[in-house]
Amino acid sequence: MSGSGHHRNGELQARVNVLLALAEERGIVDREEIDRRIELLGSSVSPLNGALMVVRAWNDDAYRERLLDDAGAAAAELGVSGGGYSSDIRLHAVANTPEVHNVVVCTLCSCYPLAWLGPPPAWYKSEAYRSRVVRDPRGVLAEFGTTLPDATEVRVWDASAEARYMVVPMAPAGAADLSEDQQLDLVTRDCLIGVAVP
Repeated sequence: MSGSGHHRNGELQARVNVLLALAEERGIVDREEIDRRIELLGSSVSPLNGALMVVRAWNDDAYRERLLDDAGAAAAELGVSGGGYSSDIRLHAVANTPEVHNVVVCTLCSCYPLAWLGPPPAWYKSEAYRSRVVRDPRGVLAEFGTTLPDATEVRVWDASAEARYMVVPMAPAGAADLSEDQQLDLVTRDCLIGVAVP
């Protein structure tokens, strides 16, 4: 990181510390509670959560149906909670098929299923990705190394304050012969966003 970037981060941290101190002094927040929540968030949000759901769907058709019908409930079945999201936010799972490839974006800001996909990558929040993936999804996917057959339709799902999306990628050939742990290794965060395939 450049020296100027480090300096800006230091200034931002100093401002945050001042605001926290004022809020704590006025009884608005409890610093220990904030630290506890940050620690809990760090230990509970991971792309592994989404990968667990995908791998279960690969191996259990009934679970797959439940996941596509109500992804939040299907996540809860595996103990993967919404990470403190409001109950107004609904998780939707969209499945890739040979005919349709799905990709997720939030064109207005950076709404993202943090609890199920882990921290968002910087490119997901960039204006370039948010605007280009809608206009030229095939071009953006190609930049990630994902080239699809011409006959495959690309659907772009726009997240919002009320809805979050995750992609259920197709299981690659031979996945059924692998252990669950090996299958989990195939499902990356980028697969869950839809810019990559296992």
